[in-house]
Amino acid sequence: MQAMSNSIRPFPLHVLEHVFGYTAFRGEQEAIVTHVGAGGDALVLMPTGGGKSLCYQVPALLRSGTAVVVSPLIALMQDQVSALQEAGVAAAYLNSSQAQDESAAVERDLIEGRLDLLYVAPERLLTARLLGTLDRLHRDRRIALFAIDEAHCVSQWGHDFRPEYLQLSVLPERYPGVPRIALTATADPETREEIAARLGLAEARRFVSSFDRPNIRYRMVDKDNPRNQLLAFIREDHEGDAGIVYCLSRRKVEETAAWLEEQGIRSLPYHAGMPQDVRAANQNRFLREDGIVMVATIAFGMGIDKPDVRFVAHLDLPRSIEGYYQETGRAGRDGLPSQAWMAWGAQDIVQQRRMIDESEGNEDFKRRARARLDALVGLVETTACRRQHLLAHFGEEGQACGNCDNCLEPPRTWDATDAARKALSGVFRTGQRFGAGHVIDVLRGELTDKVRDWEHDKVSTFGIGAEMDEKTWRTLFRQLVARGMLAVDHDRHNALTLTDLARPVLRGEAGFALRIVPEKKRSRRTRSNRLEILDGVPQTLFDRLRAWRAATARERNVPAYVILHDATLREIALARPTSRTELSHISGIGDRKLDAYCEAILDEVRRVE
Repeated sequence: MQAMSNSIRPFPLHVLEHVFGYTAFRGEQEAIVTHVGAGGDALVLMPTGGGKSLCYQVPALLRSGTAVVVSPLIALMQDQVSALQEAGVAAAYLNSSQAQDESAAVERDLIEGRLDLLYVAPERLLTARLLGTLDRLHRDRRIALFAIDEAHCVSQWGHDFRPEYLQLSVLPERYPGVPRIALTATADPETREEIAARLGLAEARRFVSSFDRPNIRYRMVDKDNPRNQLLAFIREDHEGDAGIVYCLSRRKVEETAAWLEEQGIRSLPYHAGMPQDVRAANQNRFLREDGIVMVATIAFGMGIDKPDVRFVAHLDLPRSIEGYYQETGRAGRDGLPSQAWMAWGAQDIVQQRRMIDESEGNEDFKRRARARLDALVGLVETTACRRQHLLAHFGEEGQACGNCDNCLEPPRTWDATDAARKALSGVFRTGQRFGAGHVIDVLRGELTDKVRDWEHDKVSTFGIGAEMDEKTWRTLFRQLVARGMLAVDHDRHNALTLTDLARPVLRGEAGFALRIVPEKKRSRRTRSNRLEILDGVPQTLFDRLRAWRAATARERNVPAYVILHDATLREIALARPTSRTELSHISGIGDRKLDAYCEAILDEVRRVE
C-alpha cells in the first residue's frame, strides 16, 4: 500500500472496501476516520469488537507517511501486523521479542518510507534511538499520525496502569501538527478526564460510542459447587468453543485448568507467576487453535484480538464494573452470539473488601476501590435488566434487553424487610462479636452451649426468627453482608458488625427484598450458543470452511482469525458464492484476500452440494 504515498490518496470507503473488505462503516467510525484523516486529534471510547482498529488503520492509509501505533502488548501487535499484512498493508512492529537484525530491518523500512503502519511498545517508542528516527521523519513530514491504543493504561487508578504511558505526553510537544488518536474500550467519566489530561488531549474531539454489546448474553448464578456449574455451562452451551475463565488466584487458575482438562475440556492455565516461555506458549495455542479454554487471572486478556471467543466466565467476582466490562468484552468480538457467565457469592465480596482494606494504597485509593466494588455488587444483585444496569454505570440509558438472565427468566423476590430487621437486631443484641452461625442460633431459639454460656437466651431477639429455617437465614445474612449493611471483622473470628447502611432498615425507613433462589433443577433452556450461531447456516459447509481456514493458518503460521473471521465464514456458508464476483461481496474479504483465497473457498463450496 505504501506505493500510494506518491499518488492520489484514496477515499475512506475505497480503503475500507478494497483493503479490509467492508462496504460500510459502523457507528462513529466514518466520523472518526474523516476527522483524524483531516489532521484532527481524537479520544475514542468504543466497546471491544466495535471496530476501534479501523479508526486509525484507515486514516493511516489515507495520509502520507507512516502511522505509529503505541500498543502495550507484544501478542496484540504481532497479530494485528499479521492481519494487516494478510490484507496487503505494509505493516511491521518493534518490540523486545525481535532479534537485533530483525529490528534493524524494520528500522530501515521505516527510514526509507516502506511502512504504512509501525506498531511499537511505549517503552520502545521512548528510546533515544527511535525518537531520533521519528525526529527525522517529522522534519520531512513523514509521520502520518500517532495512535495510542488501550489508552486507559495511562490511568493510575486502573488495574492496567502502565507508567510508560504517562511519558506519551511528550508526543504533542515533540511532534506538533501530527494528529493523535487515543482509543480505549473501558473508561468511566472519571477515567476519560484522566486520559485527556495526561495525554494532552483536552482539546481533542471526543467520540463516545454506545457501550452496549447486544450479542453478549449476561448470566450470573449463585455459587453452589461452582466448578460443576462451570462445567455444565460449557457442556450445555459451549462444547468445543474457545473461551476464557477468570479466577482470582494463581493456584485456583492452575487447579481449575487441570480439572477441566480431566473432564475432557481442552484447557490451559495463564498467570503472571508462570515462566514467561510457558505463558507465551499457552497464549499462542489459545490464539492459533480452535476450541481452547484459557483459565487465567486478569494478567491475561488485554489486547487479545481473538474474535471467536464464544464465552467469558468468572469463577470469582471481578474488582469493578470497569474490569468486568473489559473482561467480558473479550467475548464475541466478531458480533456473533456469545455469553458472559459468572458464579458469585457473598464471600467473594467479603474477600474483595478485605483485600482493599489490607492493600498498601492510601485512603483515597481505598475509597475509590470500595466505591467501584459497591457498584459491581449492585450489578450482581439487581433483579432488573443487567445490561440496562451496566450501561447506566457508563452514563448510557437503555431499554430492557431481553438477552440477560433477568430478562429471560425474571427472578422472583420476597419482602424480607422484617427478617432483615430481626437479623440486624440480633447482631446488635449479641454485642457485634459473633459470626452468622451463632446469631442464627439465637434468632431461631436454639439452646446451644454457646448460647447458654453467653446468656443469649435472655436477649430480646432470642427465638424471634424460629419460623425461618437455617438455610434461609444464612442466605439473608449473606445478602446483608453483600449489600454492606453488615461488615465482617476478620480479626475477631469473622464477627458481624453493623454499618451505617443498616440504620434505615432498622428504623423502618427502607425495605429489603430478597431474591428467591430457585430449586435445583434443570431450568428451561434457551437455544445453545452454537445453534444460534448456525441458525440457517449449512453446518457441513461451515465446518469445512473452518477446517480449510485452520490448515491455511498453520501453513502461513498465523492465528486462524487472521485468515478470515467466523462471521465471514458464516456469511460464505449462507450465501454459497459460485464466482469471484459473488465472493467479493462477502464482508471481510478485501482485494488481497480475494486474490489469495478465492479458488480455495469456491472449491470448498462446490464440494458441499
